[in-house]
Amino acid sequence: MTTEMIVLNGGSSAGKSGIARCLQAILPDPWLTFGVDTLVQGMPASMRTPGAGIEFAPDGEVIVEPAFRTLEEAWIQGIAAMVRAGARVIVDEVFLGGAASQERWLRALDGLQVLWVGVRCESTVAAGREVARGDRVTGMARSQADTVHHGVAYDLEVDTTRTESMECARIIAARLR
Repeated sequence: MTTEMIVLNGGSSAGKSGIARCLQAILPDPWLTFGVDTLVQGMPASMRTPGAGIEFAPDGEVIVEPAFRTLEEAWIQGIAAMVRAGARVIVDEVFLGGAASQERWLRALDGLQVLWVGVRCESTVAAGREVARGDRVTGMARSQADTVHHGVAYDLEVDTTRTESMECARIIAARLR
């Protein structure tokens, strides 16, 4: 069976987006890439305020409200529909709820061939990347580094602490063949 979708799960600044871009460069077929950041950026600014949808607390905690979950469910179903229509998709995700987050995806992706990849990075390294990026609330990387993996089942795990994105992409690509 041919893999139709790759889900990369890891904390903020773990290197998921870089791996996704490298996978697009080395995989023989075209793959679309979508990340949870795509969803958040697509939401109206009014939903990125306390109590409205998704909130980024000053300490890096991410708080999601029911309104966000409603849009997230539609987004997940939409991505699953694209895969069912023949698109190959790489999803760059942050499973804030660990296993419960994966379960939402599993329900939507039932019957599809998915490669589940855990993207790990030591919290101190991810925190350094977070500061260098300058587009994240300080503390997100440290708080998410381990919690996003709790109870999540993977087909493969990569660690970007000391391994470059391209090498991680090659490991993932080899698993597809």
